[in-house]
Amino acid sequence: MSELRVGVVGVGQRAALAVRANIQGVARVVSCADPSPRGRADAVALFGPQVVVHTDHRSMLDDRLDAVFVLTPDDRHVEPGLFFLAAGVPVFVEKPMAITVEDCDRLLSAAREFGTRLYVGHNLRHLPVLRRMREMIDEGSIGRVRSVWCRHFVGHGGDYYFKDWHAERARTTGLLLQKGAHDLDVIHWLAGGYSQDVVAMGDLAVYGDNPRRPSGSGESGQAGGADAARVGDWFDPDVWPPAAVTGLNPVVDVEDISMMLTRLDNGVLASYQQCHFTPDYWRNYTVIGDEGRLENFGDGLEDDHPSVSLWNVRRSGYRPDPDRTEHVVGADAPHGGADAGLVAEFLRFAAEGGPTDTSPVAARQAVAAGVAATTSLRAGGVHVDVPPLAPDLVRYFAAHQVEVPGP
Repeated sequence: MSELRVGVVGVGQRAALAVRANIQGVARVVSCADPSPRGRADAVALFGPQVVVHTDHRSMLDDRLDAVFVLTPDDRHVEPGLFFLAAGVPVFVEKPMAITVEDCDRLLSAAREFGTRLYVGHNLRHLPVLRRMREMIDEGSIGRVRSVWCRHFVGHGGDYYFKDWHAERARTTGLLLQKGAHDLDVIHWLAGGYSQDVVAMGDLAVYGDNPRRPSGSGESGQAGGADAARVGDWFDPDVWPPAAVTGLNPVVDVEDISMMLTRLDNGVLASYQQCHFTPDYWRNYTVIGDEGRLENFGDGLEDDHPSVSLWNVRRSGYRPDPDRTEHVVGADAPHGGADAGLVAEFLRFAAEGGPTDTSPVAARQAVAAGVAATTSLRAGGVHVDVPPLAPDLVRYFAAHQVEVPGP
């Protein structure tokens, strides 16, 4: 078949992801939309002078698109997503899918109503070290999974999440959702179930007192990056300690440390901890079964060399040497090749359909867990049930867009 004609809505921080859609004979980016002059200039720089550039995504239908990437800030995924789903154009929505459960369900309902393919960019499902952990679980290395723990050390949190729109509840709901949707999806994936009920606690412990920019300074990434500074413009890893970080977003009302406990619908118990002022930046997953446990060291998202350690032969006291360690080699590319795998899967799905490693239902469930946990956290740690997905949507996606059972 001919190359897919691909569009990009929102040419900002994550737009380089769509560059991977320029694959000769497979797909090419032909159309972009961004309300800001900087975004439109970046579209030409990233995709070439032949790309058609618009200020409004609704004009992009004239460019006869076969697929579209929605890479706007999180609170602006829904409108373009609904627009292209209604037009029958397969949609890639960057994660998190949306910042409310209701908006996630609107996207799922539109995909069902119009019979249009919907894909959510949870690239960690393509991360080599996590794919190997999933394989080891499927191989029976630790028996039946009983618990999953995740510790997320967000060492660059002050620069990445507290200097622009990420710091505002109105734009993200909270970082337990915005940043945590990644990890909650992985927890669900490794455990084979979805969060059913949660409790959580957290605080704005460090960045609440840091100096902020004056209101109206124009650097908060409004409307997808309207002539605004981006992370690369201000990122400085040499600033330490976190209390020395300056120039925070004028509004900072999200938590910089949070932790949640959840029971999944298959009985697995899970915990998730997220801290934005650690000196190091990586994720650690521990999966405990009734015949062993496995754990990653390094995650392959930065310049580390990740490994998976397995303890499953005998009981003992502290043992620094596990029963088996596997070093995981990823591609020499951003996120260990996860982004390339994600884009390739979306292009194949847009063209042909079929099962995928990611799942729009799972993406919704990650957001639902994050919303419930944020609600619990801000209510003093009360028990909160995760709202279930409507049965008709469960049935539709089970029949028309199934998740691959394993890597």
